[in-house]
Formats: sequence, C-alpha cells, structure tokens
Amino acid sequence: MSDFSGMTSLFSGMTSLNPGYRALVLGSSGGIGGAFAAAIKADPACGGVTELSRSRDGFDITDDASVGAAAARFSEGGQRFDLILCATGALVINGNGPEKTIKAIQGDVMAAQFALNAIGPALALKHFAPLLSNEGKSVFATLSARVGSIGDNKLGGWISYRSAKAALNQITRTSAIEIARLRAKSVVVALHPGSVDTGFSGGFSKAHDKIQPGESVAMMLSVLDELEPSQTGGFFAYDGQPIEW
Repeated sequence: MSDFSGMTSLFSGMTSLNPGYRALVLGSSGGIGGAFAAAIKADPACGGVTELSRSRDGFDITDDASVGAAAARFSEGGQRFDLILCATGALVINGNGPEKTIKAIQGDVMAAQFALNAIGPALALKHFAPLLSNEGKSVFATLSARVGSIGDNKLGGWISYRSAKAALNQITRTSAIEIARLRAKSVVVALHPGSVDTGFSGGFSKAHDKIQPGESVAMMLSVLDELEPSQTGGFFAYDGQPIEW
C-alpha cells in the first residue's frame, strides 16, 4: 500500500475545470492511480471521484468487453466526467522485464506489452471519451513514458516497452484530434510521470533518482490544470515540459 501522507499540500486543486467537477481514475489500485484518486478527493472543488481497477472491480483494460461494459454503466446513468485519468500500465508483465538487446525479443512478450500499454488505453479512449463533459474544459490523460519518445532515444534497449509507449503516444495524439471535433474545449494528452517509487519498474530503474507518487501526481495534476485546449494531443513531462515524439 502506497503512502500518500503529506502529498495534498503539493496540489492546490483544479481551477480550470468547472466547480464540482467529476473525475474518473482507471487503474486506481496502482501506485500512481491511487495517488491520483487521493489527491483529487482532497480537492475541495471536486464533486466526486470514481475509481476502477482490475483487483477491486474486475476491470480489465485489455478486454474490450470489460472496458465497454464499465463505460456503459456510466453512460446509462447519464454520468459525465470532467477529468479522466488512465493510470494503467506496467513495465514488467508476467515476470518478463524489458529486453536489453534485439536478440532477446519474444513475440508473446512484446504482444503483452502492446496489449496493456497501448491497446488498453486505446480501448479506454474508445469507450470513455464519449463520457467527457461538453460543458467547459474537459481532460483525458494517459500515462506514457519518456522512453516512448523516438527522438529522445539515445540508449536503445527496452524495445517492447518503448514501442508500446510510442504507439500509445500516437493513439493519444490521433484520438485528441478526433475528440476535439465534438468537444472543442477538450484536452487529451500523454503524460510522463517521471521515475516514480511504486515498484512499477521491478528494479530496472535503480540508476534513476525516484520521486514519490504523491509528488509526481501533484505536479501532473498541476500541468493538466494549466494546459489549454490548443495544447491537446501533446506529450508532456510531470514538470510541464513538452517531450518530443
């Protein structure tokens, strides 16, 4: 269980969304997802946070039927969201970590990376984007990673994970263009949370300085609060700096 104590002081609240805004966190049982939910719940301007996760609700981001059924329940109830955060994903899947060389590529391992880190968020966008509010600014953010940047790749390695996150960036960018046609004030972006101390990396990022989930989330929420609809489709780091594709 992650410790979110002390994190609320880092996040001053969402000011660009309508007062009483409603939020949805997908993957809320994870370190970053749980921190997102905790931070938003502490925001006096928030009118409610809905959480979905595989461990608690049987919500399977990789299964079209599961994602569609979850979204349908909200749609049938007339529920809309001003803020949707897709905080799903993994670096190590079924005990398989990132490859160090192309010789280590395994088709099934790569397919699992794409299923969770690219196709899953695509399904979330497919089913949940129609639930974005059309009254004022609305936000849909996916969790990407700097290593998904093709232009920033100087070291190689981690081919399956890098490629899946690069695919996610394209999915997010393309979805943002389509969503903006119906929701002109929407902001659909990919976010890099930094190297966060959640156990997500399975020990593969020991060389990187890590930040706590609450700190990362507080900064990402502040970034989302400041982004304008004209910046939809972008790829941003937790400190607000744009990341090249």
